[in-house]
Amino acid sequence: MSQPILSGTGVALVTPFRNKSIDFPALEGMINHVIEGGVDFIVSLGTTGEAITQSVDECRQVLDFTIEKTDGRVPIVAGLFGGNYTDKIVAGLQSYNFDGITAIMSSSPAYSKPSQEGIFRHYMALAEASPRPIIIYNVPGRTSSNIEAETTVRLAHASDKFIAVKEASGDLAQAMSIIKEKPGRFQVWSGEDPLTLPMLACGATGVISVIANAFPKPFSGMVRHAMQGALIEARELNELLHDIHPHLYAHGNPAGVKAVLDMLGLCSKEVRIPLTSLPDAACQRLRAELKKAGVV
Repeated sequence: MSQPILSGTGVALVTPFRNKSIDFPALEGMINHVIEGGVDFIVSLGTTGEAITQSVDECRQVLDFTIEKTDGRVPIVAGLFGGNYTDKIVAGLQSYNFDGITAIMSSSPAYSKPSQEGIFRHYMALAEASPRPIIIYNVPGRTSSNIEAETTVRLAHASDKFIAVKEASGDLAQAMSIIKEKPGRFQVWSGEDPLTLPMLACGATGVISVIANAFPKPFSGMVRHAMQGALIEARELNELLHDIHPHLYAHGNPAGVKAVLDMLGLCSKEVRIPLTSLPDAACQRLRAELKKAGVV
């Protein structure tokens, strides 16, 4: 079996803002920070990258800048191909410039709550149109509809265009079912940082992470140890970050991780409305947890 084009630790890269505009110098710093910290690939313009609050032109600028500054050091996944209108996404896939992009990540349709057959047909339409491999993104907490294990496995068998699923349902039993029934070439990645270690122990082969924005070295080290079977070392790094995770999501993602990045001097904690920056009291609790863990 050939080596996968992506595996290990992906980071769902934040988009830094300052005074409502994209902070490109901070974005360059973030790119260097996560690559030097050991991540294996970058996901640009995902949920954590706040793609849905950016214009089409801004998304293209962020992606082009990320491709330029990454300079081939790690692969790049474009995460802005989600939405509710299948034909519109297909048209975008057919007209987009994919130079420098290794794969795309697409969440299932939100709000309309499609049936499993509807989800299957949606993704098959994307597979037919996309010139790049596709990562299925299952995030029912945002879409209000779960991609069931049977549907993910059906898609994986139906087209080689699907290379992985980012499984963010929080359901370990569902993830294990996919791992058991999937074809060998298809990967299962954690979409929930706190569940990454148990998912890797069950046979997952990677993660697309939020916390790796701030702490790429210990988090990617944990993933690397786990994939090599060094579970004692992996557990130590997992426990180092374990109590930080809940603080990152208490007021919505990426408000929490951007607050950490602000404390680390990497970018402003600014997010775009309808999100709001982490309140001062929550920042104080987060800072105390970081100091307790010894990571700042």
